Amino acid sequence: MAFQAATSTFCYANPSLHGASQGRRMPAPSAAAFRHLSAGFMSGLNMSSVGILNSAPRTSCFLTKLRRTPGVAYAAAVTEKSVHDFTVKDIDGKDVSLNKFKGKALLIVNVASKCGLTSSNYTELSHIHEKYKAQGFEILAFPCNQFGGQEPGSNSEIKNFACTRFKADFPIFDKVDVNGPDTAPIYRFLKSSAGGFLGDLIKWNFEKFLVDKNGKVVERYPPTTSPFQIEVWNNLPLCAFVQT
Repeated sequence: MAFQAATSTFCYANPSLHGASQGRRMPAPSAAAFRHLSAGFMSGLNMSSVGILNSAPRTSCFLTKLRRTPGVAYAAAVTEKSVHDFTVKDIDGKDVSLNKFKGKALLIVNVASKCGLTSSNYTELSHIHEKYKAQGFEILAFPCNQFGGQEPGSNSEIKNFACTRFKADFPIFDKVDVNGPDTAPIYRFLKSSAGGFLGDLIKWNFEKFLVDKNGKVVERYPPTTSPFQIEVWNNLPLCAFVQT
């Protein structure tokens, strides 16, 4: 029953999961499959082996409504807060009010410099940021060293790595904890807004939260979901104008 309740918060758009091509609804993946997935994240599973989250076709994003995507946790918590209510420190230690991003769609990512996902994610993040930054889309990167100790450097080393190797010109912030008693307030808010089968824990580097122009979390993506997939699925930057 607990598993059924947890999985009821998801919408699977993959026809093979729903039997859409036959006009009927198929059972969701088994509890064992999800336990295997969760265990894989915690042990540093080769992300390419997790196909259930990445294989489904997507529909386009419309101005009035975000379509649901497979393997994604949707914001359900009722809260008066938004991302814009938080102040964080940037990579240089300066206070930044996230209210400055009001009116933009945001992709918030916990990043690491020594992860197997680093090269592909930084490359794709830089690409979509350059492509859409003038059209109401921004990426906010938060370094975190909680997963395999894969972000061990100082803030200056992290900044130099991202900006020199990957030409990243999106905002990079102070290194934070995303789990545990010292979780950064912004991540407490993000996780409370979109829990889902991933639970309240961030499971690995490069988990992603899509935030609308009003500062509300609308989708949460596991580390296996690439920035290019998010671009295609959401037809960026139209989602900057989605009302939720």
